Amino acid sequence: MRHYRGMRYSQGGGLPAERQRFREELRLKAAERFAPGEASSVIARDLRVSVRSVQRWRRTLR
Repeated sequence: MRHYRGMRYSQGGGLPAERQRFREELRLKAAERFAPGEASSVIARDLRVSVRSVQRWRRTLR
């Protein structure tokens, strides 16, 4: 049995350029706070995103 792995989207996930820039700005703001060891939950709350998103960004930047 094969497991569903989700859909694959083109770069940007089909979002308009403006929205892609906004998302990238959020990732960069979060990344600045990773080095000091700030908790994902605090970063997520401040940036108004999910904790899971912050954890995914943190994992990607390791």
